[in-house]
Amino acid sequence: MKDPNVDEFIQSADKWSAEMAFLRRILLDCLMVETYKWRTPVYMVGTKNIIAISSLKDHCALNFFNGALLQDEENMLIKPGEHTQLGRWMKFNSVEQILAKEELIKAYILEAIEVEKMGLKMEKSTEIPHPEELTAIFDKKPALKTAFDKLTPGRQRAYLRFFTDGKQSETRTSRIEKNEKYILKGIGLTDCICGLTKRKPSCDGSHRDIENFKR
Repeated sequence: MKDPNVDEFIQSADKWSAEMAFLRRILLDCLMVETYKWRTPVYMVGTKNIIAISSLKDHCALNFFNGALLQDEENMLIKPGEHTQLGRWMKFNSVEQILAKEELIKAYILEAIEVEKMGLKMEKSTEIPHPEELTAIFDKKPALKTAFDKLTPGRQRAYLRFFTDGKQSETRTSRIEKNEKYILKGIGLTDCICGLTKRKPSCDGSHRDIENFKR
């Protein structure tokens, strides 16, 4: 559902009106909740702020509030400032540029939604420790450790965040065991596993067409 405040914001913008309207359509196509906060359009999942549209001097941008948690294999995300921890920008300066990257933009948006649903958090240290449950399983299954070590750094970090976020040992062990088969296949936590995505390897939400599909 469109927020009338966003209509006014885009229509009255001095610059980037067409570009922001295009980005708005992409975000709404991803079934996000549109709100208007801090004098800017903000898109949510449940009660969580995921992405905002920003209008700046030299470009407009999608502001991913937890962009540092995304894999960003296409190097599209920019750190706004030296001391920024989580936020990342995706900048644009023409409708043509957005149109050319529309499917890729959607893939990033859908990954941001999945990251929020999984409850991934940024670790305070740059190195994310291996939970002891994972180390124990690696000792028993060296092939799994070899496969994990072959994953890209982004995929490794996503798995480690997901595993360590489990509060109980049983939860951490269950998460590891459920994802062993994907690690062995070189599949990341937010990669497509149903085969329907149009933007490989990322999941673009096509699995929603499959009744009761679960990872």
